[in-house]
Amino acid sequence: MFDTEKATAAAWFRELRDEIVTAFEALEDSHDTGPLSDAQAGRFEVKETKRQSADGSDAGGGLMSVMRGGRVFEKVGVNVSTVYGTLGERAQQAMAARKGIPGMADDPRFWASGISLVAHMQNPHAPAVHMNTRMFWTPHAWWFGGGSDLNPCIEYDDDTAHFHATQKQYLDPHGPGHYPRLKEWADEYFYIPHRKRARGVGGIFMDDYCTGDWAADFALTQDIGRAFLPAFLPLVKKRRVQGFDDADKNTQLVHRGLYAEYNLVYDRGTKFGLETGHDPDAVLMSLPPLAKWV
Repeated sequence: MFDTEKATAAAWFRELRDEIVTAFEALEDSHDTGPLSDAQAGRFEVKETKRQSADGSDAGGGLMSVMRGGRVFEKVGVNVSTVYGTLGERAQQAMAARKGIPGMADDPRFWASGISLVAHMQNPHAPAVHMNTRMFWTPHAWWFGGGSDLNPCIEYDDDTAHFHATQKQYLDPHGPGHYPRLKEWADEYFYIPHRKRARGVGGIFMDDYCTGDWAADFALTQDIGRAFLPAFLPLVKKRRVQGFDDADKNTQLVHRGLYAEYNLVYDRGTKFGLETGHDPDAVLMSLPPLAKWV
């Protein structure tokens, strides 16, 4: 049961991964003016990841694609994975809203597939960004999750407006209430309590999303993914040509420290990935190459 749906979702996440990798390498190739335009264009290094159950049996895996030291991207990772097996008690606790699923203790099987992306930019004027979409299945329940959010170290109101307007454009066909709800959800989720501030300028986010209509919920998840490139690429094309100085770079490094704190302390995906034995390099791909605390 649900084999067709699981295969369809996993194929879509891989298709979205391929589209994004192609678009990001094209950004590297087209950067022919402005800071670092005389450097070598970056390319993704692709590594297959594998996961094993406690008994050594196959438990899935995926592709980890990371570009380092490009002309536009200082570090960007685009990971896709499909994993399965059984959930231990700590992994169940890491599931947050779904940790109390009836019957899970007796039958803790699970299947999960998704795409996860984090981009840290060379130019401090170009915003960092995060995106993921995923599907989770157990014999007792299934749901979707994901979203995307913008993390500029130097904020531009018109960039923020474009990012949010594009997401609203893709979500509105699913119902006018989706965008405001998912925006509020992102504002709550990407808040850093110990700093008493947001991680960035927000975006959209959902977790534990299941209306009972798989096709409708999957279509919404797809449009969250489809919105990403048109929301993000124009901002990079505009900001990658701007000059910057040491003070701008320092601002970027300090902001990256904030990003690292959030991902290591609060991010549910990081916690779940480590608790289920996924490749730690893939799980921690989101961390910036350089950061600074003052």
